[in-house]
Amino acid sequence: MATNRSRRLRKKLCVDEFQELGFELNLDFKENLDDAEIDAFLDAFLTEAMDANGLDYVGGDDFGLVCLAKRGSVTEEQRAIVESWLKAREELTKVEVTPLQDAWYPEKPINKPA
Repeated sequence: MATNRSRRLRKKLCVDEFQELGFELNLDFKENLDDAEIDAFLDAFLTEAMDANGLDYVGGDDFGLVCLAKRGSVTEEQRAIVESWLKAREELTKVEVTPLQDAWYPEKPINKPA
């Protein structure tokens, strides 16, 4: 695809100055948790860590992507809040939070601010 794109197309594709950042989560639950306990954890996660910080989660019980609930990028502060919330939970044995990355094109590097 051509690299000389109009501003409108760059915005639609979420590239260049419209790049949106997010991060991935990888969670390991304790082995003795039943489905009800996992569901309660996920409800709390979505309410307390996601909704309360203006974030959305896309994925499954143990792996997914966190992005901003509206157009834009997750901040490093929001990422740190989610990471500390997860690490404080007793239902989890392991929490992996990736650095911020391009939410639409994870293989692309993060743009340097102008």
